[in-house]
Amino acid sequence: MRLGLPSLATVVIGLVAVAPGLAQQHAGHEKLGQVNFANTCSPAVQADLNRAVALLHSFWWGATIKAFNEVAQKDPSCGIAHWGAAMAVLENPFGWPPSPKMLSDGTAAVGRARAAGAKSQRELDYIAAVETFYKDHDKADHRSRAVAYEKAMEQLSARYPNDREAAIFYALALNATALATDKTYAQQLKAAGILEASFREQPDHPGVAHYLIHSYDYPAIAEKGLGAARRYATIAPSAPHAQHMPSHIFTRRGYWEDSIRSNLASAAAADNDFDRFHAWDYLAYGYLQLGQDRAARGVLDQILSIEKPNVLNFATAFALAAIPSRYALERGQWADAVALALRPGDFPWARFPQAEALLIFSRGVGAARGGNLAQARDDHARLAALRDGLLAAKVGYWADQVDIQRLLVAGWIARAEGRNDDALQLVRAAADREDATEKHPVTPGPIVPARELLGELLLDLGGPAEALREFEASQQREPNRLRGYHGAARAAELSGDIVKARIQYSQLVALTAQADSERPEVTQAKAFLAKP
Repeated sequence: MRLGLPSLATVVIGLVAVAPGLAQQHAGHEKLGQVNFANTCSPAVQADLNRAVALLHSFWWGATIKAFNEVAQKDPSCGIAHWGAAMAVLENPFGWPPSPKMLSDGTAAVGRARAAGAKSQRELDYIAAVETFYKDHDKADHRSRAVAYEKAMEQLSARYPNDREAAIFYALALNATALATDKTYAQQLKAAGILEASFREQPDHPGVAHYLIHSYDYPAIAEKGLGAARRYATIAPSAPHAQHMPSHIFTRRGYWEDSIRSNLASAAAADNDFDRFHAWDYLAYGYLQLGQDRAARGVLDQILSIEKPNVLNFATAFALAAIPSRYALERGQWADAVALALRPGDFPWARFPQAEALLIFSRGVGAARGGNLAQARDDHARLAALRDGLLAAKVGYWADQVDIQRLLVAGWIARAEGRNDDALQLVRAAADREDATEKHPVTPGPIVPARELLGELLLDLGGPAEALREFEASQQREPNRLRGYHGAARAAELSGDIVKARIQYSQLVALTAQADSERPEVTQAKAFLAKP
């Protein structure tokens, strides 16, 4: 089936046909998985409370808060309902740190939980655990409070070893506080061990499948997450995020058709801009790898048509910057990259400097490679300023990512100026630093892999054999990429390795068999393969 714009319409129509089931949330049509959160609240709210926890496990924030608040209204003595609201207002723990409003709203929810109380020490311990995250949020830094919450959940899980929900929430905390520079994945694998045991006991639990995907969302271990990825969407088909999450693993493995199907379903089912924009970013990325540029352009036009996004969060900002950036750079259209601008113009970009940096980086690379050095230098300076701001705000991970982008722009500026040794040193340093860390869960991958850019630079400098090594190394980390195949094929061809060139060009042609446009890379591959 051709996964271009016609299939987008087909899938949307198919999902609209079942959408009434999503709306009838209390009529038995909704499917969110099976959760049993033990509590001492009124028997009349048990089903509603379990539903609220299931929504929480699938990151359906607005619906979660509403559900917990309704439980609290029905049973004012149900303090654990306010605990749930305090958890939900933090939204995605992989998008932390939370905004000041989230922290203020969560602190108020904790206060209501304390006031309502609970009839069991276990429930009081849950409330105390989330309170550690909010405590002194105006004084203590985010990382310290997040780790304090993780330790509190570890203690709670140890104190109640038969409480599977405590173990599951502890595993989520381990994933959320794992350091991106830890290439042993110690915390993620510890979380996975907890969750795999729970999965055997509770195969229809939405949180277990969801958090297993997060545990394995890394190139070296992504294969382990395929089971959870294949299951989660069927466990909680009513949750938009459950439709999207499998694409994290599919993307790590380069399974673009699977990723596209997941994100079409997620975007169609979404009832908020957070889920739509997040799905659209992954969707555009998948389309571009298959050479389905018309379909990718359709996604770009969709986001450009939205004048005022309803959700002003990091995932929305990231997608607004990433989608047009990917569309320009993946197609090698340097003039399009130079024309990139932050849109909507009145969006609060200052709140999301790491998102702004994506577009500035893309414009800088396009400007340097297209010969507009004045623009490239301006963008390089802006990246340095954004990095410094993130350092001052103690957002170390994103400061490092922006500095990697700055190095890449600097490298291509150096190449344009004829400083070839400097260019290689700068781009290689960026690639080494990118290899030493991991991508953030908000993104399907870097706008362009740094090591792939190093391969392109080496090709440009006439070093195809060395370029081939870099492309092949990049393919280990970011498999099944269109430009990765083309770069490796071209490098093999120019270095005289015809067998390897034929393999890479063949993979490129197979990858783009359902393309809706003819990229120059594909034309070149077909011409090579047509030779006797």
